[in-house]
Amino acid sequence: MKLRLDKYLADMGCGTRSEVKAEIRRGSVTVDGIKAKGSEQKIDTDTDTVCFKGQTVGYVAMEYYMMNKPAGVVSATEDNRDKTVIDLIEDKKRKDLFPVGRLDKDTEGLLLITNDGELAHRLLAPKKHVGKVYYAKIDGIVTEDDVKAFKAGLHVDDTLEAKPANLKILKVDTAQHTSEIELEIYEGKFHQVKRMFEAVDKKVTYLKRLSMGTLQLDQTLKTGQYRTLTADELEELKTYG
Repeated sequence: MKLRLDKYLADMGCGTRSEVKAEIRRGSVTVDGIKAKGSEQKIDTDTDTVCFKGQTVGYVAMEYYMMNKPAGVVSATEDNRDKTVIDLIEDKKRKDLFPVGRLDKDTEGLLLITNDGELAHRLLAPKKHVGKVYYAKIDGIVTEDDVKAFKAGLHVDDTLEAKPANLKILKVDTAQHTSEIELEIYEGKFHQVKRMFEAVDKKVTYLKRLSMGTLQLDQTLKTGQYRTLTADELEELKTYG
């Protein structure tokens, strides 16, 4: 792939287009060991070696990260009050990363972060019916009647008719009046899991996403940690989505 030098450097976070243009004029950039000719110089991302202020800058077109999102961090690219999931990725190359879908601020678990808009669109498109599995702790006793109601499709409120979902009861503590469940849904409405349980007079007290499509949360990732996707994970996601 060939790109203008200023775009190449800006994409890799060396500064804004105007800032990198100024550095190119100052002679801070070399291409294959030779002082750059100008901002418009074409760079072959596969063969050319670009150095910015003495440091080699490799070009990365797409990045894909799996994160175990911690509570207290927002699923956004920027926020004036809270730390975002993008802030947690310290070694990112791209400046155009975004989370694929959103997890509530107090929800933990699997989050895909990338700059691949086409993949994100396929995974989030309602017609694709990409399944998302959550683990939750519930204040209340989840029953087989709830399982049937979720399976049939649930009237949540005037703004949400939830599509059929797969509810699995993992544990019930009658003494504490609590339950643990797994839930697979195929849509992603605002606060959907919490609202679905409220519709059956129960409350979600803890929520964690375990999977999205073929992508499973790496159980070795502690909350707040992340890693790049493996080639197999990415290929499976692209095929699934």
